[in-house]
Amino acid sequence: MRPIEPLPLHHSWPLYDLRAHLAPVLLDPHIARNDAALAERGLGLWRCDLTDNRLEWTAGVYDIFGLERDLDVSRPLAVSLYTPESREPMERLRDYAIRHKRGFTLDVDINQADGQGRCAMRLIAAPVLDAAQQVVGLHGVKQLLPHGAPASRRLDPTIFVML
Repeated sequence: MRPIEPLPLHHSWPLYDLRAHLAPVLLDPHIARNDAALAERGLGLWRCDLTDNRLEWTAGVYDIFGLERDLDVSRPLAVSLYTPESREPMERLRDYAIRHKRGFTLDVDINQADGQGRCAMRLIAAPVLDAAQQVVGLHGVKQLLPHGAPASRRLDPTIFVML
């Protein structure tokens, strides 16, 4: 779903809804645990540790961003690849998610680093909580969207019948 103001009202959701937003991946445990299978479907899993902003990506995320899979990607580099009109809403929703312990879904545009141009990506993010219920990270799924994909708050299920 493209940015719609007010962002928290249209893009944010409670953490108990996380499984519903990831349902297509969770339905097939082979896909959920197989980095190559995710990448083939334009999907990648990611995590950001808030203590140092260190990113962990699976192969599919590297592919979406047009980066070499063995590259140590800094958060500033990753954020710089979001188009300006996508970067600002993403950062606002990220801050809201951390502050209010809520997930969010947002369709964004990425300028791929390998020069392949611009692509659309669905970003699904949720806070990671420690034992004291404090937000220590964010994690989720990034999905390459086909041109003209319908707006949604969940993963595009059509990718699971493409192969």
